Amino acid sequence: MKNRTYGQLSAHFYLVAGLMWLKLLLLRLLLFDRIAWEWIAYDLAPVLLLLGLSTLITPARARTAVYWIWNGVLSVLLFASSVYFNHFGSVPTYLAFYELNQVFQVKESVESTIRALDYLFFADFAVLLVYALFRRWRGTAGPDFRRNVPQRRTRRAFLIVILVSVICGGALSLYSIRSARDITNELVQAESAGFLNYEAVAAIKAQEDNGLVGTGDIGETADDIKELQASYGYSDQPPGAVPDYFGSQKGKNVIVIQMEAFQNFPLFQSLEGQELTPVLNGLAGESFYFPRVFQQIGPGNTSDAEFMSNTSIYPIGTLAMSTGFSDRTLPSLPRLLRERGYEAYTFHVNKAGFWNRSRMYPALGFNGYYDKDDFTNDHFNAFGASDEQLYITAAEKLAALQRQGTPFYAQLVTVSSHHPFRIPEEAKRITLPDQLQGTMLGDYLTAINYTDYAIGTFIELLKQQGLWDDTVLVLYGDHFGLQPKDVPAQQVEEALGIPYDQRISRFNIPFMIHAPGMKQGVVTDQTGGQLDFLPTIANLLGIPLSGEGFTAFGQDLLNIDRNVVGMRYYLPTGSFFNNDILFVPGAGFDDGEAVSLSTLEPVEDFSRYRSDYDYILKLMELSDQYVKLLPQR
Repeated sequence: MKNRTYGQLSAHFYLVAGLMWLKLLLLRLLLFDRIAWEWIAYDLAPVLLLLGLSTLITPARARTAVYWIWNGVLSVLLFASSVYFNHFGSVPTYLAFYELNQVFQVKESVESTIRALDYLFFADFAVLLVYALFRRWRGTAGPDFRRNVPQRRTRRAFLIVILVSVICGGALSLYSIRSARDITNELVQAESAGFLNYEAVAAIKAQEDNGLVGTGDIGETADDIKELQASYGYSDQPPGAVPDYFGSQKGKNVIVIQMEAFQNFPLFQSLEGQELTPVLNGLAGESFYFPRVFQQIGPGNTSDAEFMSNTSIYPIGTLAMSTGFSDRTLPSLPRLLRERGYEAYTFHVNKAGFWNRSRMYPALGFNGYYDKDDFTNDHFNAFGASDEQLYITAAEKLAALQRQGTPFYAQLVTVSSHHPFRIPEEAKRITLPDQLQGTMLGDYLTAINYTDYAIGTFIELLKQQGLWDDTVLVLYGDHFGLQPKDVPAQQVEEALGIPYDQRISRFNIPFMIHAPGMKQGVVTDQTGGQLDFLPTIANLLGIPLSGEGFTAFGQDLLNIDRNVVGMRYYLPTGSFFNNDILFVPGAGFDDGEAVSLSTLEPVEDFSRYRSDYDYILKLMELSDQYVKLLPQR
């Protein structure tokens, strides 16, 4: 090969390596709002390794094309990762690509999170296209780098550059991967290792986890879980005491409403004299209401909330539970109730294939489900039918079971308040002040108000069908609705006159249980999470979980004096809520941070909570072991 050709090749190598490095630095800026200069070499290292290896194994005439193909692949990957982070608030790993088929189901929601800056990942291709068109217009063939390439480069010099790139790039990447592996905080891990090395860390961890099928004895794991939970001391009640409210609703129907993107802060608030959630406010006054409950979902989002509320098992944090574990026989509330003569159904106005629900619902033990084709499509939003149509169909089907004398368990999943919270004009029931017109917060509050109104229509249907006085009604939010980048805390505080924290308030979801004949509400300030829903409901229905040999990772919120609930994915692994604080680790416990649940102010001395940190890490580890050992169907 002529020196001039190797000069061209080296020019493309340096150019593409530099462009890929700049794009990785841009991703750092978009994800972490800064470029930590001490770690930027960790972004360059895998680029040099990748391009160097490609040079060594690719025929000379194809190398330039391969460089630009890698640049294009990285551009698409980084664009998708930035959009993913905008939408979910976490750095994606390669495992997130298992869920790519779900994107088209929430196209409107995803499109609304794309920023103009995200398109910078393709800026170099746009420049090259313009340059090529200009050269063609001038009568030349296209981009040509030869004039700017030094003519005295030799093959030996270029090969030395490539070997140095492979050796140094590989060594530096390996060092960053080894350094980051012991960091529990995924955000710190991704920032310190660099995006591409972080993907390698995730792959190594997935390999160590042996995929989704565990090894060992599930009985021994269950015993380890029981022993660990006994060490925490959730309750001051003497052993063997009958829990409060145990069996008070035995034999009653149960309807669970999972409210889309419903945070707790709109409850009991008004906007220029307009009550935002009048139905839920009134219902809380005659229900068990838990104002300190927090989401615990993983990458499965709404489907993970359905999974947890029915199983009291932690999501694994790397894959939607409906994708990874729908081939199992899952211990669940539907199964417990079916053993007691109930029938169990779930209602969702989207197609059941979305998030693999068509397989998850049988895994959870439901008799059947009603999905998109079972509802009148009033074209409310991208999903089709409105919450009102969801409730009309559900009331009709459940009334038929009632007439047959069959007790039932039903889970209803709402979608009318789904991001980006755009509802038809005719469905809007509040008037926004000028400062909220056209804002995400204004759209959100309008959608929440509609969700509340639709629940009121459902309650009226239950009364008309004779179901209300024989049914336990459970309501909870599946996950947050507002992202900090869309709605600053100050905007919420100014609009409603309430304190708002970007983590505590955002992850705080409502949870309430209305029991038939209940006239006086009970407010329980006990901290809880979505894992606690099943044990709390089971207690009211008179189901002794320990006596059933049922392994639950949550607690009965009506019968504990203290609690700690872990969270990962939307917060780093090791994060937890207890009765006092939200704790978020740094690289470990000592460099973490704590915020008071009561004051929303930082807590400087959180050393006394180290045992909670160690406990929750171990509990989530055992949960992962347990779910992987569940029998396959």
